[in-house]
Amino acid sequence: MPASNPRYEAIRAIAAAKHQLNRINFKSTSLKDLYGINVFNEETQAARLPKNVFRALQRTIKLGAPLDPAIADAVANAMKDWAIERGATHFTHQFQPMTGLTAEKHDSFLSPTATGGAIAEFSGKELIKGEPDASSFPSGGLRATFEARGYTAWDPTSPAYIMENPNGATLVIPSAFLSWTGEALDKKTPLLRSMEALSTQALRILRLFGNTAANKVFTTVGPEQEYFLIDKHFAYLRPDLINAGRTLVGARPPKGQEMEDQYFGAIPERVLACMAEVEYELFKLGIPVKTRHNEVAPSQYEIAPIFENSNLATDHQMLIMETLKRVADKYSLTCLLHEKPFAGINGSGKHNNWSMATDTGENLLNPGDTPHDNAQFLVFVCAVIRAVDKYADLLRVTVATAQNDHRLGANEAPPAIISIFLGDQLNDIIEQIEKGGAKSTRPGGLFETGVSILPKLPRDAGDRNRTSPFAFTGNKFEFRAVGGSQNIAGPNTVLNTIVAESLDFIAGKLEAAVGSGKTLNQAIQELLPSIIKEHKRVIFNGDNYSEDWHKEAEKRGLPNLKNTVDCLPVIIKKSSIDLLSRYKVYSEKELQSRYVILCENYVKTINIEAQLLMGMARTQILPAALKYQADVASSVAAARSVGVESATQLELLKGVAAGITDLQKATAALEHAVGHAAEGDAFAHAKHMRDAVIPAMLAVRKAADALETNVTDEYWPLPTYREMLFIR
Repeated sequence: MPASNPRYEAIRAIAAAKHQLNRINFKSTSLKDLYGINVFNEETQAARLPKNVFRALQRTIKLGAPLDPAIADAVANAMKDWAIERGATHFTHQFQPMTGLTAEKHDSFLSPTATGGAIAEFSGKELIKGEPDASSFPSGGLRATFEARGYTAWDPTSPAYIMENPNGATLVIPSAFLSWTGEALDKKTPLLRSMEALSTQALRILRLFGNTAANKVFTTVGPEQEYFLIDKHFAYLRPDLINAGRTLVGARPPKGQEMEDQYFGAIPERVLACMAEVEYELFKLGIPVKTRHNEVAPSQYEIAPIFENSNLATDHQMLIMETLKRVADKYSLTCLLHEKPFAGINGSGKHNNWSMATDTGENLLNPGDTPHDNAQFLVFVCAVIRAVDKYADLLRVTVATAQNDHRLGANEAPPAIISIFLGDQLNDIIEQIEKGGAKSTRPGGLFETGVSILPKLPRDAGDRNRTSPFAFTGNKFEFRAVGGSQNIAGPNTVLNTIVAESLDFIAGKLEAAVGSGKTLNQAIQELLPSIIKEHKRVIFNGDNYSEDWHKEAEKRGLPNLKNTVDCLPVIIKKSSIDLLSRYKVYSEKELQSRYVILCENYVKTINIEAQLLMGMARTQILPAALKYQADVASSVAAARSVGVESATQLELLKGVAAGITDLQKATAALEHAVGHAAEGDAFAHAKHMRDAVIPAMLAVRKAADALETNVTDEYWPLPTYREMLFIR
């Protein structure tokens, strides 16, 4: 191996590395004692707050009662003392701006005294409200650059926690983020609004069924996070991974995932050690991670928590992504959360397992043993079916990003067509209802293994469908189209709101029918068949990847918004504005701002990638190809000088020269496309990026990947797929 090639040097470094894998020891640490140790949770609150303060705070957290400002000082003082005992020197109001990430400004607890000393202070006013500069966050026109004031508001329903670092710790206070004029500048505020909207409408349904015990309904989420881990020696040699999170060039390796030997395979030792430390850190933060395994693609993995309140699950999901990236670095690994970091193999999603539950612990999407007799369950399921069909385009918007465009519909993730999979058992019941009433439930039975020593296993009444974007999986719906790097607040905000609208519609119909003298059962039997008949087009239990389904979906009139640019106008459709403003989730002004932000984000993402690709083509790929061309030309000339004519060598030279020409022409065309931006608003620029810049980028990639397969290995400057995905 020539020492001058940075790829070879990276491989040598990886081979010689001695990683410290025994960084934590679960043998000496009880999981029970570890879990939630850095969280100001209910147990800690009960131990440290006066009883009246604790009860008032719990009413806000559990019942949604307005926060009493009078208790803020007591909570702040207890929180400060607890945090300082755990090594905290600063506090921060962490919020989720429209960047898709989290943001925070740290302030010290220290306050100087008049005598030259200092005391630790943290007031109720400081707990309730922070004031970061709002001018430099995306606002979509809600705020001008010179209008800097913005406020963070403490979210008491998501407990504060300690974030440790090598030189101390910080008290982190989950918060909403609003402008001086009151508009939401974040993702948390609309999510909380949507949860309140759904709770209000769901309680109307429950009251009809005689449930007076439930005071609140909240949605639950368990998001499954897929990600890649590659050695950081390779990542540092890839400008595209550093700045775009995905490879913009890279020839297909001889082996990818076609052998199907990655999924659930043995986890590599270094990766497993990294996973264990990630879980250790997450357990301390009270995050209930449950599952870890190899995913389908090489060097792809998954971590999954169990269900939590949607707001808390969203905050925890952001922490999971941050912790994965932070801990991976300690093991000389780079965590890639991008939806499609490598072409030709599976990308990464975030399966959003969603349900509804009461504050008394009842899962409203649990069918029970005889779903056909469970009228309450069927009402809530029909509400979801109606919502997903009626607002399929709006639900599709929530997973529309430049990154996810590479993944959706690529025979590894659901297509862009939103449909619902119900499974054999529930689908049979829905069909019975449409025909006049459900009278039976298809049983599951037992599974015969054919091996005498193995126990008989209970068989579920229906199979699973991994191609469906929105699948019922026993007691929840799995929204599988969410992207790996996304903040799940957006998809869940819309999902909550559209279901709230359906529950509102159903509650209104049932209340009117009961008020006119009908029994609740009669009213349900009259209403549900009509809902199913009108919205059954969205139900599909087959292969969502097939071309036949795409044709069938078109016949059914289901929307097929194939990319982000197709989706963006849905945000400001009248029906979207009417829905989201009616339930006070977004104002029209806030929706207009989201439209502008998402248009601009798409343009910026594609522009960054295009600039990166041009730079890599000209400063890395082209020089390597020219150097190889010179070598081949010298060999041809040397052969001729001694009277040897080699047609194959000459063809090789011509092929390399042609490849270089293709790369140069494609790069020039890309530069032209980037430099000739469209005139008009942000959406016009987004369309230009999709229609002109992306095709030009694909042409550059095609030329670059062709050169990679021809240029001698010792000259190629970029770590290849076969190296990044398989050298661990």
